[in-house]
Amino acid sequence: MVDISKKASTLRTAIATGKVFMSRTTLDKIQDKKTAKGDPFETARLAGMMAAKKTPELIPMCHPILLSNIGVDLSVCPLTEKDTAEIEIKATVSAVGQTGVEMEAMTAVSVAALTLYDMCKAVDKGISFGEIGLVFKSGGKSGTYKRPLKVEAKNISPLS
Repeated sequence: MVDISKKASTLRTAIATGKVFMSRTTLDKIQDKKTAKGDPFETARLAGMMAAKKTPELIPMCHPILLSNIGVDLSVCPLTEKDTAEIEIKATVSAVGQTGVEMEAMTAVSVAALTLYDMCKAVDKGISFGEIGLVFKSGGKSGTYKRPLKVEAKNISPLS
């Protein structure tokens, strides 16, 4: 673990995003509240919030942080292809402390995405997710970070 004992406590905020990809039919079932396990959006939102609080238990070397705010929002992206739907997950985490909350925000997004998969896998086993990353952070010695608007994702096949 990194020694943060000499760092100043400041307000730290991090925002992370990610996307879940699914069929249009699956999205229709979610929006019509016709999934067997209940409301996937609300369950994923709560799972993301709970995960942010558990980050130091999940990821080695993460400091336990007293979080002062966790927000997880899910929104349907405009359709780009006839049969493909995307849901964006955005997590905002804040704390006053000696270290940042980037890992908590990215953990919230990741677990919310996993939860959407779990809630809808009976309908669509082809659900996938990705593009998870930090888009903003503030506070601390390193100051403010904003991810550039367009980040090129590299398609790497695990079979190549």
